[in-house]
Amino acid sequence: MRPAPSAAMNRSYKIGWHCFRALFRFYFRWRVCNPERVPKSGPVILACNHASFLDPPLVGADLRRPISYLARASLFRFPPLAAILRSWEVIPVDRDGGTGRGLKTILERLERGGAIILFPEGTRTPDGQLQPARSGIGLAVIKSSAPVVPVRVFGTFTAYGKSRLWPRPRRLTVKYGPALGFASQRAEAETCSMPRLKQIYQEVADEIMSAIARLEPEEDNQHD
Repeated sequence: MRPAPSAAMNRSYKIGWHCFRALFRFYFRWRVCNPERVPKSGPVILACNHASFLDPPLVGADLRRPISYLARASLFRFPPLAAILRSWEVIPVDRDGGTGRGLKTILERLERGGAIILFPEGTRTPDGQLQPARSGIGLAVIKSSAPVVPVRVFGTFTAYGKSRLWPRPRRLTVKYGPALGFASQRAEAETCSMPRLKQIYQEVADEIMSAIARLEPEEDNQHD
């Protein structure tokens, strides 16, 4: 029997967690690869490709710790939805997803030992292919001390891509990769020039995206 979700999950989050698990298990017949690569405690950034609205809950639904998610600030204009998002401690961000108050909140969550999911591509892919990484995630990584776990989801574009009005029952897979540290880039960022700092942000983003691209679905170490 699988262990119960972490007591750190509040009641609202736990209800949503169970609902999404049921959805992914029975409607999408999900597979999960290497979830043990995600630390059970302490700060961590989960960096994932982005193909569908299904991606954020898919990444978090097998993890026994609460995950902080990002959502467009405009979604908080609708009171019922806003109440749910706030109860799950979702972080409102602008369209760029990594500036201003959103970035400050992201860093505060990580300082408190939280886990957060970020999408290097910045937005959902229009064609199901991996897109180039934006520098925003590099900024968040350099300004934090959290390890980065690359994550890749498979099947979400086919199931519920941008052109679909309703999700189709397709097999979904989520795979977690080995953690990345970025110690040398963080050290260099403390003393380098501003032009070089911007280069570091993009280099970090590109390295994360390359790690995501190397992840492929495998038969070993997975469960339904």
